[in-house]
Amino acid sequence: MINKSILGNFSIIFLTLKNNIRKIYQSSNFYDKKISRVDNVNFGYKPSPYLLSSIVKSKNKKYRIEDFTLESIWKNNDDTRDYEKLNSFFWFFSLDLKSSKKAVQSLILNWINNNYRYNNKSWDFDLTSKRIISWLSNHQLTYEDSDKEYRTNFDHCIQKQANHLLNEINNSNDFENKMIGCAAIILTGLAYKNNMNYLSTGLDLLKKIIKLSIDNQGFPKSRSIKQLSFYLKNFILIREWFKESQNDIPEYIDETIYHLGLSYSFIWQNINHDLLFNGNYESNNKEFDQYLKRFGYSFKNRNKEVAGYIILKNKKIILAMDAGSSPDINFSKDYQAGALSFEIISNGKKLISNSGYFSNKENKLNYLSKSSALQSTLIIDDHSSCNFQKISKTHSIINQGLKITKKNVVFENNYWKISAIHDGYLKNLGCVHERNIEFYPEQMKFVGFDKILRKNKTNDKKFDIRFHLNPGTKVMKTQDNKSILIELEDEGWKFNCDNFDIDIDNGLYLGNKNSYKENQNIFISGITNKLDEIIKWEISKLK
Repeated sequence: MINKSILGNFSIIFLTLKNNIRKIYQSSNFYDKKISRVDNVNFGYKPSPYLLSSIVKSKNKKYRIEDFTLESIWKNNDDTRDYEKLNSFFWFFSLDLKSSKKAVQSLILNWINNNYRYNNKSWDFDLTSKRIISWLSNHQLTYEDSDKEYRTNFDHCIQKQANHLLNEINNSNDFENKMIGCAAIILTGLAYKNNMNYLSTGLDLLKKIIKLSIDNQGFPKSRSIKQLSFYLKNFILIREWFKESQNDIPEYIDETIYHLGLSYSFIWQNINHDLLFNGNYESNNKEFDQYLKRFGYSFKNRNKEVAGYIILKNKKIILAMDAGSSPDINFSKDYQAGALSFEIISNGKKLISNSGYFSNKENKLNYLSKSSALQSTLIIDDHSSCNFQKISKTHSIINQGLKITKKNVVFENNYWKISAIHDGYLKNLGCVHERNIEFYPEQMKFVGFDKILRKNKTNDKKFDIRFHLNPGTKVMKTQDNKSILIELEDEGWKFNCDNFDIDIDNGLYLGNKNSYKENQNIFISGITNKLDEIIKWEISKLK
């Protein structure tokens, strides 16, 4: 039988070879001729820049183009992030409309002259999509009061870039890339009406994204909270373009927004906190909430579970758990091995958290952030509940996933309970993990039971259970070393475990995008010595 790692290596080699051949073709005259087939049509629909506030963070301070040294703006851009920012042109949304149109248009013309032929850096799929959207949406600076020669160059370059997106969109496995690419193609179709069928083709591609990557609950199949927000923002943006351009809004776009909105309401608006599960980090969606309100979007979801996430709450306490199976490998690039991990929010402050996600996939912290050790869950023999395999230098996907085999939720005024079992440790270690968390609102007490259930005759297993804390949270052991006190601003909590050792360990908090802070975690450790092991712990509020 051929080893999976060997197959994985062959897959990486094949993909690398395929990508290299495609890059050679795209750099050829044949490809340039193919994507240069454009029409002489006028820029008709001019989208309002403020519609982009759904996906572009607004800044109070606006800059004038004169504040930039235009002669050197394309130089000294070795930093990848700076290069991407410059070539996406999303920084145009920070420009004051009093900026010189002539200077802005001169800058665009300079870019066109230097990048009119495809190159793999400046014509990156994501950058090209954003650049089209930015140039068209900032038309008051990029297009108004220009001469005929400039407008011809501008119109042709927009179409050429859109042709490139059409050629490339099916080669991408990144659905977020596909989404922003669809948005750019559709906007091109609305702006240049009836031109080369951009609109119809873009809408067909959008239908495919819905069918392939969104489940029937309106949640991305990746189970990514971040992707959920991304989809909702882009679908609403596309809808607003249709509305403003006085085109009929396709019914399926409204339906998709409705279902995505219900999921968004469940996972964010019901709690107004970022839950650090499966690729999510702190983002604060309050600005987007204002956008929704301004444009008349309202979603309400009172369910207790959506897409494997369980959220129970009252006015003081929120208990959230990841009780969902791992996604299909094609949707697993941002998945974290945090099955049955949980977070507790008390009076608006995180009491128990996960460690977060490091989204820069070129950094080793990305791979680390996927491990079970960085989630508030149980780890057996230093293994994660899912195995990951690198398929490229920047991407790793699930090699061996897990299923939730049992689940139960009780939510009453005086008693909450979440119980679930996953099989992530069954194949390699012969065990399953069962977690029960009970909450007694009147006593303000959580009682947890983590069970290691042996399904095969196996040796004793080492285990750890970690409970991660937000940076700055103060913790200390009691004098008898049997309890840990947690200070959470103006309230205190006590953590107990009677039958196993508990301690405090230093760790990393990755909840802020692509950065890390030191944090601490409470952990229970031990060795199984029975057929089934039960680890009981309590978290109770101090009066």
